[in-house]
Amino acid sequence: MPDTDRDLLPEGLCDRLPQQAWASQQVRRVAHDVLASHGYERVETPLLEFEKSLASRMAGVQVRRMFRFVDPASLRQLALRSDITAQVARIAATGLAHAPRPLRLSYSGPVAIIKGDGLDPARERLQIGAELIGTDSVAAAAEIVEVAIEALQAAGATGVSVDFTLPDLVDTLSAEALPLAGSQIEAVRKMLDAKDAGGLVDSGGAAYLPLLYAVGPFDSAIQRLAEFDVDDVLASRIAGLREIAGRVGGKARLTLDPSERHGFEYQSWFGFTIYAEGLSGSLGRGGAYRILGRAGEEPEPATGFSLYPDPLVEALAAEAEGPKRLFLPLGHDPQVAARQRAIGWATVAALSESDDPISLGCSHRLENGEAIPL
Repeated sequence: MPDTDRDLLPEGLCDRLPQQAWASQQVRRVAHDVLASHGYERVETPLLEFEKSLASRMAGVQVRRMFRFVDPASLRQLALRSDITAQVARIAATGLAHAPRPLRLSYSGPVAIIKGDGLDPARERLQIGAELIGTDSVAAAAEIVEVAIEALQAAGATGVSVDFTLPDLVDTLSAEALPLAGSQIEAVRKMLDAKDAGGLVDSGGAAYLPLLYAVGPFDSAIQRLAEFDVDDVLASRIAGLREIAGRVGGKARLTLDPSERHGFEYQSWFGFTIYAEGLSGSLGRGGAYRILGRAGEEPEPATGFSLYPDPLVEALAAEAEGPKRLFLPLGHDPQVAARQRAIGWATVAALSESDDPISLGCSHRLENGEAIPL
């Protein structure tokens, strides 16, 4: 019986064939062009780090999602990155600790998790992101949302929509306005996330029920949230959301779900999730957070986003034609071939008389210095 195990990949991992790899590179290139045009400088981080470094840089990072093992060189625990944001935070707090703020950094690369999310079994994803470090102001939040929208649209996404949230909503309200016992806070968060009115009442969060209805198109939802906020505890956050919406409203459809916390492990007062028409699931999220600096230093505010554009990559790979390919017969003029590449052709040189240009994916053949359709 033939042994086929050597050809299998673990669950949730897959190869990218030429068309998919080309689409992935296109998305990364275009997104980084947009980020660079807004002043975000690119950094690159290692696949592996000490677990302690990844886990301690930002509150809420979930170590249990990471692949971990012992480094035979140092005998310390290593982790395979599941989120590049924490690595960029380390760079900002160490190698760029004395760089002028606000600091604008961008990145991209693969990340891996132990188990896929929900119905998505993927355990490796492409992450593209930007971090604006040194401020978590309304102006910074608006810039981050605008840049995220522009990057996705430039990469080919259409019908972009943005869903705003307030990740620290329950913490803020439970402190004074709507007090909760410490044991109730997490239960109320879960019931709000699940949109479970009965569970919310049972967990002692009946006063939080109006939040379940402050959801939907931004203008109507923010108005319901403002009516709920009778003590003006959320006034500054509501004003901030309205200002952000005013800047980006013409570029994407805006919605609000103020109590949504799924995927917002370390964000503070502001968060957002971004979607595109025709693509399943979200394409990324972002918001305000804090970077834990060196010992004895105060945490540093930051705002950023992470895009996970794999659904967009798959859609582009299925639709795009890819680069034009020109067949170069044996004995062709190398200088002529170089000129063809300079004007946009991808050339495929014959290695033998039996090479067939059509089977090699070429649409044209070089003859007498010209690209002739096949």
